Amino acid sequence: MNAWLLQVLGWPMLPVLPVLLPALTGVALLLMGGHGGDSHGGHGHHKLLWARRLGLLSAVLGGGVALALVSRAATGELISYHVGAWPAPFGIALMVDRLGALMLLLTASVAVPVLWYASGGWDAHGRYFHALFQFQLMGLNGAFVSGDLFNLFVFFEVLLIASYVLMVHGQGAARFRVGLHYVAMNLVASTVFLIGLGLVYAKVGSLNMADLALRVPQLAPADASWVQLAAMLLLLVFGFKAALMPLSMWLPATYATASPPVAALFAIMTKVGVYAILRVHGVIFAGPLVETLLLPLALATSVMGVLGALAAHTLARLVAWLTVASVGTVLVGVGLMTPFAWSAGLYYMINSTLVIAGLFLLAELVAAQRGDAGGLLQPASAVAQPVLLGLMMLLAAASTAGLPPLPGFIGKLMLLQAATNHPGSTWVWTVLLVVGFCTLLGLARAGSILFWHVSDDAPEASHAGSSPKLILATCSLLAASVGLSVFAAPVQRYTTAAAVQLGDRAAYGRAALGEAMGRDALKPYPPAGAPLISPAMPSMSTPVAPDAFPTDEGKHGL
Repeated sequence: MNAWLLQVLGWPMLPVLPVLLPALTGVALLLMGGHGGDSHGGHGHHKLLWARRLGLLSAVLGGGVALALVSRAATGELISYHVGAWPAPFGIALMVDRLGALMLLLTASVAVPVLWYASGGWDAHGRYFHALFQFQLMGLNGAFVSGDLFNLFVFFEVLLIASYVLMVHGQGAARFRVGLHYVAMNLVASTVFLIGLGLVYAKVGSLNMADLALRVPQLAPADASWVQLAAMLLLLVFGFKAALMPLSMWLPATYATASPPVAALFAIMTKVGVYAILRVHGVIFAGPLVETLLLPLALATSVMGVLGALAAHTLARLVAWLTVASVGTVLVGVGLMTPFAWSAGLYYMINSTLVIAGLFLLAELVAAQRGDAGGLLQPASAVAQPVLLGLMMLLAAASTAGLPPLPGFIGKLMLLQAATNHPGSTWVWTVLLVVGFCTLLGLARAGSILFWHVSDDAPEASHAGSSPKLILATCSLLAASVGLSVFAAPVQRYTTAAAVQLGDRAAYGRAALGEAMGRDALKPYPPAGAPLISPAMPSMSTPVAPDAFPTDEGKHGL
C-alpha cells in the first residue's frame, strides 16, 4: 500500500490532474445532454441524478489529488510539468509549490460541500449546472498551477466564462441585470490584462513567472519604467478580481444576487485575485511602489467592507460585504511584505473563505424558514430550527469577527504581530481591531433580528431549507473552520514555509527553467556569458531565510 501511494505521489503528470480532471468531467457532463431545468420528467431526473454523482465523484477525486500535491509540496519540492515537453520558458509550464497546493486543497474543500448543497435542488433550476461547475473548477485550479502569466490569463478567462453562466443560474431579472454588469466589467479587465502582458513580453521577452522573477530586477532603467507601467496595469486587473478598493463595488450586488451555492463557490474566486497579487506583485514586481499602494488600499478595503456590512438590509448582502472586508484583511498581510505577514494572511484567508462560503449557504437556510420576509433584516416568522441555525450563525460570526479561540482570532493575532515593527503599524492595528469589532456588531445585529425579533402577525415558521443534506453541507464548511483552529500549529508552519519558499527565486528558476537558466535564448535575454542571476540574489543552493526576505533586488527591481 505504501509503495503504491509513493508511486502515485511521484507520478509526473500529477500537476496537470487538477486541470484535466474537471475538464474531462465537464465534457462528459455536456455529452450527457441537458440536466436540470427539465428534470421534472423521468428521463431528465435520471440524467440529473447521474450528473450529480459524476460531479461529486470528480470533486472528491480532485480533493484527493490536491491532498497528494500538498503532501509532496510540504517537503519543499517544486513540482513542474511542461505540457508537450516544450522547453521553458516558451512552452506551457505548470508549477505546484506549497502555495499552489494549498490553494488547490482550499478550492476542493469549498467545492465538495457546495456541490453537495446544490444537489439538494438548486442544480435543477437551470441547465448544465454541473458541467459549468466543473469548468469553473478547471479555471480555478488552472490559475493555481499556472507557471506563466499568459496561461494565468487563459485560466482566468475559463473560470470567468463559467461564472458568467453560473451567475444567472436560476434566472430572474435581478440576476440578468447584475450579470450583465459583471460580464461587461470583466471584459474590460481582461483587455487591460492583455495590454499588461504585451508590455511585459515586449520588454522582458518572457512571461514565465520564474523567468520573470530572475530577469525583471536586471532590466535597464528605460525598460524598467515600461515594466513598472505593466505591473500597475496587472495590479489593477488583479485588484478588480480580488475586489480591492476602489474596484470592489461590483462584488456585493453580484454575490448577493447569485444563487446561494454559486455565491458560496465565488467565495474562492476573489482569492484568485489575492493569489495573483501575492505571486506576481509580491515576488516578480516587488518594489517600493507596490508596497506604497497595496497596504493603504487593503486597509481601505477592510473599512469599506465592514461599513457596507453594517448598512446591509439583507443577510446575503451583509455576507457579500464581509467578503470584501475579508479580502482587505488578507491583502493587509500581503502588503506588509514579510514572510510572517504573508503566512498570517494565508492562514486568515483559509478561514475566511470557508466561513464566508458557509455563511452564504446559511443565509439561504435562514431565509427559507422566514416566509415572505426571506433574508430581509426585519421582524418576521420565527425560524423552524432556531437552536441549530442560531448556533451555526454564532459560530460563523465569532470566527469572522476574530473571537478566541477560533481561527479568525488566530489569523488576526498573527497579522497584528507581523505589523508590530512596520512603519504603518498604528494604522494596521487600529483598522484590524475596529473592523473586527464592527463585524461582530453587524452580525450580532443581524442575528438578533433574524432569531429574536418575531412579528406577532407573521405566519408559522416554514420547514423549508431544513433538509439534512443542506444542513450537513453548511455545517461541514463551518466545522472545517473549527478544525483549522485545532490544527493551527501545523497549518501555520505550512503557511510560513510557503511564504518563505516564494522568496527563493533561484530554486523556482532551477525547477521551471532547468538548463535554460544559463543559455542565451531569445532577445532581450542577456548576451552569452552574462550571468542571469545577479550577485545580490541568493545562491542556487541557499534558500532564503525568513529574516532576509524580501530580498534587496526585489525591493529595487522596479
